[in-house]
Amino acid sequence: MKKKNAAENTVEDVKAVQYETLNDLPRETRAELIDLLNQRLADGVDLQAQTKQAHWNVKGPSFIALHELFDDIDEAVEEYVDLIAERIVQLGGIAEGTVRVAASRSRLDEYPLTISTGIAHVEALSRALSEFGHGVRLAIDEASGFGDADTADIFTEVSRGIDKWLWFVEAHIQASS
Repeated sequence: MKKKNAAENTVEDVKAVQYETLNDLPRETRAELIDLLNQRLADGVDLQAQTKQAHWNVKGPSFIALHELFDDIDEAVEEYVDLIAERIVQLGGIAEGTVRVAASRSRLDEYPLTISTGIAHVEALSRALSEFGHGVRLAIDEASGFGDADTADIFTEVSRGIDKWLWFVEAHIQASS
């Protein structure tokens, strides 16, 4: 019998191994929230890797400013990923945060690997931050619809942070002449 790798696990597999908790949200609601959180977790892990890609490969006159900015964003995204993953576990789920799972589930566009200029990385990272922010804002509404203000609050915190980082990155291309 072929052994499944982590990326082959289905949502049903995860629901089947959900841990018991005294959290008063109904089990079915928690299962839906765990699915929602794991999707945002996959996107967050991908965003973190894309941010590091920009950090490592940026070139040009704004190198040091962008190199340091991208590193700061990476550290912030790591905190958002941790918040999301910990909420999954609080709800009795399994945080599915491996690189392979993130690669198979992320809804973010692929980051261009051959770019090098500061402007190109600013544009690419702006798109990634915007995509992730959009997904997180949708998740705020979904979590609220499930009656889980705590998860909605986590997503709201992440959304505020992502909007700030998007502003910092986009500022490099918004100056008028």
